Amino acid sequence: MTQSLPASINAAAALLAGQGYVSDRALSTVVFLSLKLGRPLFLEGEAGTGKTEIAKALAAALGRRLIRLQCYEGLDAASAVADWNFAAQMIAIRTAEAAGGADRSALRTELFIEEYLIERPLLQAMRPQPGGAPVLLIDELDRTDEPFEAFLLEALSDFQVTIPELGTIRAPEPPLVILTSNRTREVHDALKRRCLYHWVDYPDFPREARILAARVPEAQERLSREIVAFVQRLRREDLFKRPGVAETIDWAKCLLALDVIELSPELIADTLGALLKYQDDIQKIQGSEARRLLDEARRDLAPA
Repeated sequence: MTQSLPASINAAAALLAGQGYVSDRALSTVVFLSLKLGRPLFLEGEAGTGKTEIAKALAAALGRRLIRLQCYEGLDAASAVADWNFAAQMIAIRTAEAAGGADRSALRTELFIEEYLIERPLLQAMRPQPGGAPVLLIDELDRTDEPFEAFLLEALSDFQVTIPELGTIRAPEPPLVILTSNRTREVHDALKRRCLYHWVDYPDFPREARILAARVPEAQERLSREIVAFVQRLRREDLFKRPGVAETIDWAKCLLALDVIELSPELIADTLGALLKYQDDIQKIQGSEARRLLDEARRDLAPA
């Protein structure tokens, strides 16, 4: 069921909260402004801080279709906008030749019509959708290269794409665009200027506790607080890759599957693979380090 756009910052926060996404005031504000002004929203931050989940939450809350363009090195316009169905075109050519007397110029015109077009995410986002304009997620833009960024300028400036054989296709209603970047490289200013910008940081303890309560409500409060306090301490360590919120949630689910009531150094060592994804980081936190971090986490909780 399609929902109307939020009329205030508080309404935007409530919209996200309804999908289990706990946002802070700054994030709720920029989401509201993006929806209100029809401007793309550029979200940058470490992997696992919840950037992609914002797009998913918005699409679900508004009852809009989510169209995701997953970026990767070498992504080009054909892969992002549209391809021609060469197999179907060849069948059409052979059928016309078998019938005899095919006019080559007429056949060439008939081959490049929408019937033979395979639509990719950017073109899909420009099409009318039941329930209103879709949410277009351009995920991990930093994985692409500068030529693809330049190509995106047309799409994000005028909400249109050009297919040489068909011409320019403009969106009757602009999609709700969210771009994400893990900042493995800098995205060009020309693209950023077309967007509202927000840095999605790791949450503080109260917010991460609320996130865990929303995403893993079956976890007991004592265990949830210990989990969050330990992860918060872990992020202060000199690690190759600090755990994000996604890893906090995964770890909590793993601990619940093991019927854990409270943390212990041994249990932490056995389940570190849910939190840390590099062997050097895991080895660094084994044994006495796990005990030290757990003791510090419990001291952080002591006043409460």
